Amino acid sequence: MSTVYGYDVKPINDHFVDLAETAVKPLNNSVLPGAAAVNVFPILRYLPSWMPGAGFQRTAAECRQLTKQMRELPFEFVKQNMRDGRDSTSVVAKMLESNDRHDEVLIKEVAGASYAAGSDNTVGVLGSFFQAMVLYPDVQKKAQIEIDTIIGTNRLPQFEDRPSLPFVEAVYRELMRWKPVLPLGVPHATAADDVYNGYFIPKGATVVSNIWAMTRDESIYPEPESFKPDRFLTKDGKLTDDGSVLAFGYLLLVPYVARRHNAEDTLWGTIVSVLSTFDIAKAKDAAGNEINVDPSYSDGFLSRPQSFACSITPRSETTKDLPFLKPFFFSMLEKFEGDWLPFVATSLPRFNGANILVE
Repeated sequence: MSTVYGYDVKPINDHFVDLAETAVKPLNNSVLPGAAAVNVFPILRYLPSWMPGAGFQRTAAECRQLTKQMRELPFEFVKQNMRDGRDSTSVVAKMLESNDRHDEVLIKEVAGASYAAGSDNTVGVLGSFFQAMVLYPDVQKKAQIEIDTIIGTNRLPQFEDRPSLPFVEAVYRELMRWKPVLPLGVPHATAADDVYNGYFIPKGATVVSNIWAMTRDESIYPEPESFKPDRFLTKDGKLTDDGSVLAFGYLLLVPYVARRHNAEDTLWGTIVSVLSTFDIAKAKDAAGNEINVDPSYSDGFLSRPQSFACSITPRSETTKDLPFLKPFFFSMLEKFEGDWLPFVATSLPRFNGANILVE
């Protein structure tokens, strides 16, 4: 939100974040194949919304209204700030300044797409990251040692540091494999008749990419339910040739994901910055006993961990004074020269000196 719209998200009860979460929820299950009878019998779309079995009509109307607000409200926020002379750095503001009014609809649509798709996906992946760091503290410690050794403790890691941090890269790859945010990818439809391995696939057939099964192929990933970044490293500590990130490989929801690597860089930068500045551990109750983490995940089109308590504390006194991740995002904007990345600020830890709830 900060990058795209120049909007600083509130730690709690933020209107734009609540709007995104409200809009995404009804879509979570409705887009799955077979979720609505109308996907099998298209003629049902002519049923009035009040008829039994036409609940999909009401869901669709609700989604249309919510997604319209997601496009309109942040966009109007930027325009109002520009009229007041307060915003000239956000991506939307820069695009409005460099384009005539005929392009406003396109700018609004594409910016809204990044806002919508980035919200739940980013939060889901980062939620899995925090859960993994709580459950596998040895992995966290090993990554932090690599960062401290290569980068030091006086600055945040930057994009150019990525090739120098193979274990952090392995953590990122394993995170994408371990708990893919889209277990069944995004359903596609064939544009023409096709034949695959002797199977005839007619035009218009729904094709589902079973990413969950791919990432649990034990011939490639032994002990697939365990979080083991070392599986992406050779014996001498170099990255293997397995650089595929299936969590984004089929994420063709909206225009921005055509640049898959943008989303990858956003997540990598967040992960490495958190590792360099914070320690993540199990939360403790009033008696000082550790609170076990519930490893369960939500069901549906998008998968994310259920809410769990964890402790997030600065690794040093200097961490408290860092304008968290700002240098990273400035370098990110320079790198992409006008392209932007979806990012929801509430996916970052808000340090308040106590245990926080990742949700």
